[in-house]
Amino acid sequence: MDPIQEFEQERQAHIAGQGQDLALQKLTGDWFQHTLRHKYSYNFSSLGRPIIQYPQDIVAIQELIWQIRPDLIVETGIAHGGSLVLSASMLALLDYGDAVASGKMLNPNAPSRRVVGIDIDIRSHNRAAIEAHPMAGRIDMIQGSSIDPEIVSQVRRIAAGYKRILVILDSNHTHEHVLAELEAYAPLTTSDSYCVVFDTVIEDLPEATYPDRPWGKGDNPKTAVREYLRRLKQEKRSAADGAPLMFEIDSALEHKLLITVAPDGFLRRV
Repeated sequence: MDPIQEFEQERQAHIAGQGQDLALQKLTGDWFQHTLRHKYSYNFSSLGRPIIQYPQDIVAIQELIWQIRPDLIVETGIAHGGSLVLSASMLALLDYGDAVASGKMLNPNAPSRRVVGIDIDIRSHNRAAIEAHPMAGRIDMIQGSSIDPEIVSQVRRIAAGYKRILVILDSNHTHEHVLAELEAYAPLTTSDSYCVVFDTVIEDLPEATYPDRPWGKGDNPKTAVREYLRRLKQEKRSAADGAPLMFEIDSALEHKLLITVAPDGFLRRV
């Protein structure tokens, strides 16, 4: 057997084993809940900008971008801009790789791959820091509610010019809001790409975890994902490209990560 294939088979076997190890999953869940009191996800940065994510999810997004090779990434929720910068830096690497493979010069002033970020409140200090970042030339920011029909129409017009699209939803975490985001942006996801819904883990946490937030058990991204997938299964929907719209939960990716804020939230379009 080819050694590369052999390594991949061994890796997949290890991942499958983790997925069946209930004791390991319980330990992981206990550890995860303990980190919440320390705001562990606030500890990390992406190329100098704070990124409010667990390291495993940062790695997952990096792997997905390299695998999918999108030319557009749509993200809801901006905060400090770390996720936008992460996405933009990966798109820059894709463009660099394409330039090396083709033997053509890379023009950094005219990047073909871009990130669109939407947030209802882009704070001035964060906007200034993002616009001053070396990756700023690949980032477009739109201020407004991600579910406002005018904002949705604007993003859809932008997306119409791209062939491979990855969607990341990470703004308001209520069921109603996330479901509306899924209705608006999931259809932009291209075949074999992903719509990633963050913070589905809220459904798995104790009832009183977020006493000062409008979301919690029974009202969160995971409940929205379940309802959206139910609708897709029950109704015949079409994606923005006109093909049938169906997603499957990538459980193998979750089993690999173990620690993630997005259980049942890595949705691959099939």
